[in-house]
Amino acid sequence: MSIITFHPQATISFASELWILFFHTQILCFKLAVFFMEDGKKNRSGTKKKKSIEVGPWGGNGGISWDDGSYHGVREITLVFGHCIDSICAVYDKNGKPVAAEKHGGHGGDQSAEIKLQFPDEYLVSVSGYHCPVVHGGSPVIRSLTFKSNKRTFGPFGMEHGTPFSFPSDGQIVGFKGRSGWYLDSIGFHVSRAQTTKLLQKVHRKLQGLASTIASKPPMTPKDREGGGP
Repeated sequence: MSIITFHPQATISFASELWILFFHTQILCFKLAVFFMEDGKKNRSGTKKKKSIEVGPWGGNGGISWDDGSYHGVREITLVFGHCIDSICAVYDKNGKPVAAEKHGGHGGDQSAEIKLQFPDEYLVSVSGYHCPVVHGGSPVIRSLTFKSNKRTFGPFGMEHGTPFSFPSDGQIVGFKGRSGWYLDSIGFHVSRAQTTKLLQKVHRKLQGLASTIASKPPMTPKDREGGGP
């Protein structure tokens, strides 16, 4: 007949490890809740939008200046193009609702492309392209655009000819600006840090680390606790 030995100290040690994991989880969840509460208050008040910076524009000085402003993200982009980018139109996200901006550019172009992002899980992080004049001696216009999200790449659209430009970002592009007339003359961006996504990733990594640490520890034997040898 086998005898099962019960070690109360081993049970207490394992319970302590679980309590430590639970304690750290509660702290992380509390920080996450505070973050969303503060962010929600800012959005509801309407007095403070998500912080963003302006970069660019790249391209020429023709056409007239426009600025869609800064939103919570980009949902859709519609391009019309041929030998260059003829026009661009974006749909943004504002507090979970789509907001359609005006079309910028002319009525030319024989091809079109519609980019639909799976917002908020997918967001725009980078735009690159080329700019140069369509005719000799003319003002540079945007000849090609390529968009990159945190999941996919869209394009290139147009002709990759002229001077290249690229804008990679650690956050997300939340608005477009630029100049346009018959074509899209130049393009720039409003950029915001992807704080929510980074915070969720940090919480996930922390919990994984705590769980792995506990799982990798070998169970203590009575000899280990007593400090005895073999």
